[in-house]
Amino acid sequence: MDKVVSTPQEAIAGISEGMSLSVGGFGLCGIPSVLIAAIHDAGLTDLEAVSNNCGVDDWGLGILLRDKRIRRMVSSYVGENKEFERQYLSGELEVELTPQGTLAERLRAGGSGIGAFFTMTGVGTQIADGGLPWRYDDAGNIAVASPPKQTQDFEWMGETKTFVLEQAITTDFGLVRAARGDRHGNLVFNQSARNFNPLCAMAGRVTVAEVEELVEPGELDPDEIHLPGIFVQRVLPLTRQQATDKRIERRTVRPRPAAPGTDSATTTEQEA
Repeated sequence: MDKVVSTPQEAIAGISEGMSLSVGGFGLCGIPSVLIAAIHDAGLTDLEAVSNNCGVDDWGLGILLRDKRIRRMVSSYVGENKEFERQYLSGELEVELTPQGTLAERLRAGGSGIGAFFTMTGVGTQIADGGLPWRYDDAGNIAVASPPKQTQDFEWMGETKTFVLEQAITTDFGLVRAARGDRHGNLVFNQSARNFNPLCAMAGRVTVAEVEELVEPGELDPDEIHLPGIFVQRVLPLTRQQATDKRIERRTVRPRPAAPGTDSATTTEQEA
């Protein structure tokens, strides 16, 4: 029952080239940065990553993308990563863009033993009809396009509505980050870091959690546990430095109320 491992290298043991990874986080919030760095240091390549986005150019999954370690992304947002956009549009990277809620449910379904589900999201678009560009060639033409998906009509709130069938997602490994975890793998996520982390953990056949604070079994109130340990196979306790090494995806400024008799000033949201 003790699932604790002592090093990042031990935590990622068994991940090999060509495998699929479900990676928690949203933007740069709640990403398993230590595990990602370990995969990068191990030189692993030809990976398929399932994650809401692909980090930024120099952090998170972005460091794997930068060095051409990822061959395919399943995500919902290209976001702030210019290299992600460049590789996709130049035909170097295959990208299956998926509506965000659909991506979340596909991961949850994979972890719940549900093979597929019907949803109204995407009906009447290329999501359902097919033809969504997955990969371009170097001339900007569509080299690989999404296939059409099965649709079916159901009675919905007194009307007949068309739904599209979405396949569940399972991956070889799941990588997540939690604020607290015990030796049995029970996890607690901090506020908005509870975004895709539980879902990516559920979808992995083998799930590794890096935790900012390791506690003993029984210290977590059962009512506060966000993900039960049955979904987690390995727990990596972080050092204080690793736990506090976090990035802000985009800094913005806003006016700071000026003290009486002084000029107005500005401050970053981080400083506020």
